[in-house]
Amino acid sequence: MAQPIPLNLPPRDPREALFHRLENAPHEHAEALLAAYDVLQKLHDRGVLDLVRSGLGSGDKVLQMLVDATNTPEAIRGMRNLIILAKIADSIEPEFLESLAKAVPASLSEAKKQKPLGLFQLLKKLCSQDTRRALTAMTRVLEAAGKGLGPRK
Repeated sequence: MAQPIPLNLPPRDPREALFHRLENAPHEHAEALLAAYDVLQKLHDRGVLDLVRSGLGSGDKVLQMLVDATNTPEAIRGMRNLIILAKIADSIEPEFLESLAKAVPASLSEAKKQKPLGLFQLLKKLCSQDTRRALTAMTRVLEAAGKGLGPRK
């Protein structure tokens, strides 16, 4: 009858592979390490590392100061308003904002260069479909703002 061959493997140290990787890291990642050292030096030169170190040392005090600062009615109202403004910005099409961002500077520079429009030219501009569409949107926004300013029931 066949006898089993004993297999005696030496116990493997999982840290040995990590040490091997650590030894090879400077050779494999030399450029990245130099860039990281450069960033660290610049953070140190500007005092950011000292600020972070002191913030970590007094983390509970800093956290308590932040909690106290944000636990005021003004801060709470500000955070709510910021959330509402983010919802408004989320509902606006990016293409519209992009066209508006391009149109405003161009219109302002054109207005500086040219003399003001006459009364009939203004009326002609007001009668255009695009101007009426914008005026309708602005009127609706103003109407909604007026309702919001009215007495609360």
